Amino acid sequence: MNGRLQSIFECVQKKVSFKPEAALILGSGLGNYAKTVDIVETLDYREIEGFPVSTVPGHAGRFIFGYVGRVPMVIMQGRVHYYEGYSMEEVTLPIRLMKLMGAKLLFLTNASGGVNLNYHAGDFMLLSDHISCFIPSPLLGKNEDELGPRFPDMSDVYNQEIRTIIRRVAKEEKIPLQEGVYLQFTGPAYETPAEIRMARTLGADAVGMSTVCEAMVANHMGMAVCGISCITNMASGILPQPLSHKEVQETADRVAPLFERLVTKALTTVYKEYVS
Repeated sequence: MNGRLQSIFECVQKKVSFKPEAALILGSGLGNYAKTVDIVETLDYREIEGFPVSTVPGHAGRFIFGYVGRVPMVIMQGRVHYYEGYSMEEVTLPIRLMKLMGAKLLFLTNASGGVNLNYHAGDFMLLSDHISCFIPSPLLGKNEDELGPRFPDMSDVYNQEIRTIIRRVAKEEKIPLQEGVYLQFTGPAYETPAEIRMARTLGADAVGMSTVCEAMVANHMGMAVCGISCITNMASGILPQPLSHKEVQETADRVAPLFERLVTKALTTVYKEYVS
C-alpha cells in the first residue's frame, strides 16, 4: 500500500472507532441526508492530514459514521472532483480509504444531465454500466497488488444482482426508476450540444463529472458497487435554455425527499439480502 494512503488510514483509525460495512457517497441534492442517519461519529476532511478537501458549494466535506436502519455506514457528505485540480489518485483515495475501514458495498449517488431523450429532469436512473474513455483512468501507474489486480475485469461493475434488488425496491415503493449508462466527462464546463450528440451515439443515457472513476477503483478493490443518478437537467442542446448549477441544485432539492427514500430503502434491502 502506498505511503500516503497508509498514513491517512492510520490517522483516521486514531480519530474514529466506528467500523462501517457499507459506504455511501452523497451527490448534489442529498446533502441533507445526514439528518436521516443515526450518527455515531463525524470527521471533517480537514482534520485528516493529507486528505483532499471538497471545494464545491453544497458539499459539506466530512465523513459521517453511523447507522441507516441497521446498516453500519461511512458516508461521504461531499465528494472530491477531478475538475477541482486534484489528481485521479486523490479523487479516488476516499474510496480506497473506506474499503480499508471495512466497507464491502459502495453506494454511489450523483446529479447528472439527461442524454436519453425519453428522460426528464427529476428522473432517477439506476446505473447499469459506464463509459470512462473521457477521463484518465484512476488505475494508471504502479499497481498495488494488495489493493487489487493489475488488469481488473469491468464486465459487471454495477453488480447485476444488486440492480435486480434495487429495481424491485423501487417498484414496491412506487418510485419510477430509469436504468442506463453513465458517461463521465472531466468538467467543470458543461458539455457542448455536439458533445452530447456524441455521448448519445456512444450509448450514454446520462452524463456527469464524477462517479465512474470511483466505481472503477471500488471494483478494483473487490467492493460490490451500485449507483443511482438524479437527472437534474436535460443535457446541452436538448432544451432551448442554457445550463446552470442553479438549475441542477433546484431540481436536486425538489426531488430530494423521494431520492432519500429510494436510497434508504435500497441500501437497507441490499445490505440485508446481499451483503450481510
